[in-house]
Amino acid sequence: MEKKPSRKRKRAKRLKSQNKKLRHEKDDSVAVEDVDERQEEEKEEPSASAFAKRTKSQGFSKSSTFLNKMKARLSGGHFRMINEKLYTCTGKEALDYFKEDPALFNVYHAGYQEQMSHWPEQPVNIIIKWLKDSSPSLVVADFGCGDARLAKNVKNKVFSLDLVSNDPSVIACDMSKTPLNTSVIDVAVFCLSLMGTNFASYLKEAHRVLKPGGWLLIAEVKSRFDPNTGGADPKKFSKAVCELGFTSELKDFSNKMFILLYFKKKDKQNPNRKEIEWPELKPCLYKRR
Repeated sequence: MEKKPSRKRKRAKRLKSQNKKLRHEKDDSVAVEDVDERQEEEKEEPSASAFAKRTKSQGFSKSSTFLNKMKARLSGGHFRMINEKLYTCTGKEALDYFKEDPALFNVYHAGYQEQMSHWPEQPVNIIIKWLKDSSPSLVVADFGCGDARLAKNVKNKVFSLDLVSNDPSVIACDMSKTPLNTSVIDVAVFCLSLMGTNFASYLKEAHRVLKPGGWLLIAEVKSRFDPNTGGADPKKFSKAVCELGFTSELKDFSNKMFILLYFKKKDKQNPNRKEIEWPELKPCLYKRR
């Protein structure tokens, strides 16, 4: 006859089973905690590849910024060199200079526009407003037109003149010898363009192409007309322009960056005009930023 297990043995067996179950539950809990910890670590610490990508991206960004700064410096230096050349040579010499390398003209005007972006107000906009307030039938000659902004912003017929240009609407020429006919222009504009050492010949050409009673508008950097800093005396300059055959109508010195001078061509010219004594206009040289 088989003996039944005693109560003592049954209790020991039950305790053993319970302990085994507890061990399994504990192992499962530890395994889950390990997985959670690993996931948290992966979230907190980026992978090596992600770190490398970010570092590489930052490197490219810094390199790109450095290259852009270097290009800006080189471009600025090139502009200043060309600018000094234009202020210290004749119009013909400047024309020959750009004919040798027309790309320099684009470099110059890109630098010029960058410099103008720092001005709170640009004189060309004042001249544009003046023309809009006048008759649209007035024919305009824009001497040293640059990007021909004047012609693009008024309804008037505008002859845009400059040394070199990629714009087919611009007449490339020496501004002392334009292809315009005599006495056909109502308004002659020089907006920051009295640059050559022979600037007086540009004004003589403007006088030739203007109709009697026609307007001569000159906008120039203010420092060029400040005798205290080596600039020309504006009174002597105006006197010379008047001796050329104009009357002075208005002088505007209100802007801190530039002056505006308004003249009208006399109806009758003096055939016995004496030699005009023109004041020297100092070069407008930009400082390195």
